[in-house]
Amino acid sequence: MNLFDFSLQLNGFPIKEASGVLKTIHKINDSDYLAYINSKKNDIVKFHLENNIFYKSFTNNIDVSNWNSVPIMTKKDLQKPLQERLSKGFSKNTIYINKTSGSSGHPFIFAKDKFSHALTWAIIQNRFGWYNINFNSSKQARFYGIPLDKKGYYKERFKDKISGRFRFSVFDLSDRTFEKHLEKFKSTSFNYINGYTSAIVQFAKFLKKKNCVLKDVCPSLNACVVTSEMLFKADKKLLETQFNVPVINEYGASELDLIAFENPNGNWQVNSETLFVEILDENNNVLPYGEEGRIVITSLYNKAHPFIRYDIGDVGTLSKASTLKTPILEKLVGRTNDVVILPSGKKAAGLTFYYITKSIIEDDGNVKEFVIKQLKPNTFKIIYVSSEILSKEKIKTINTEIENYLEKGLIVEFEKQDQLLRSKSGKLKQFSSYLNQNT
Repeated sequence: MNLFDFSLQLNGFPIKEASGVLKTIHKINDSDYLAYINSKKNDIVKFHLENNIFYKSFTNNIDVSNWNSVPIMTKKDLQKPLQERLSKGFSKNTIYINKTSGSSGHPFIFAKDKFSHALTWAIIQNRFGWYNINFNSSKQARFYGIPLDKKGYYKERFKDKISGRFRFSVFDLSDRTFEKHLEKFKSTSFNYINGYTSAIVQFAKFLKKKNCVLKDVCPSLNACVVTSEMLFKADKKLLETQFNVPVINEYGASELDLIAFENPNGNWQVNSETLFVEILDENNNVLPYGEEGRIVITSLYNKAHPFIRYDIGDVGTLSKASTLKTPILEKLVGRTNDVVILPSGKKAAGLTFYYITKSIIEDDGNVKEFVIKQLKPNTFKIIYVSSEILSKEKIKTINTEIENYLEKGLIVEFEKQDQLLRSKSGKLKQFSSYLNQNT
């Protein structure tokens, strides 16, 4: 019995219909794909202009035939009651409702019509299918957060049960907990791992310390899919070594869809079936393939709520090898608000600062994980979890490298903690700036 699909249908999400539509989209050839995209873009804009009071007031007499005249939406624009943003004919009882994680500093509640949400699941099932993962039969080892309130906790546990998932805590990353995780892998025929990058990386570090390869103790394991946080090359290599299965990088947003998924060729393939992804400069001009800019996305099927030219808050690059039907995300830099602003006025991606430090701070295995916070233009704090305090030599090396890559005169404070504070969802934010109250 296809229990996962059945549960979607039972809750009003027409997965069979959505899967059929997705198959039809896949049959469109490359030469006809521009017509498909343009048609869906025009359809969704016209629909919301005619049926959504919020979007009509937001747009101010745009020219539907001129895509560049369609205004850019930001998360801040959507921070108002959901009822004010719903399209005509939709109510809270007839839609899918969720909320963003708030990692951008602008959390909000959003909605999808039920067909649009079913189409999201059809896309996800299609991508996981590239690796022979079937949501109706494959057993998932899930490294995610879970609500701590009683109702939310048991709701997620029930969803895990019918979805063939076992959830591992990301709030306790101690060796004692990882020992229990390992025993569970020994006794359960898991087919794949899915979850937050940082927690899975910590589990891999634990396995390395024990000189243990996960597939040796869980032979049924065939893949690992990481999501929600950046995956660095060194960490990917670690996962591949300690798990001995393909490690797949996923990029998505709860309010939109699965945005990009690493295909079997090692490319981050963008979802062009239900989304239209653009890379824009600071003046909202569309950038050509190969140039870095803001990621702006249009949801082509969501009629309940407009996400049209929606600035997701991330920075990235589409590869020059991209086509309209098969765009390739070459680089995902990080969030637009995760920017280091230095006393000289120089700017750098926050993850650049993190990456410089990471190469030094974790080389001996004592530091399990760390985060960086910018307190003032010239002052940063590195909060780390380690078995011992960082040596003076290592601190000196870190300061030297930061000076080389960024600029002189920066103050770096170090603070050892027993564990890092994660968000309520369990995600770990590697770099945070306190110069902007919204971060």
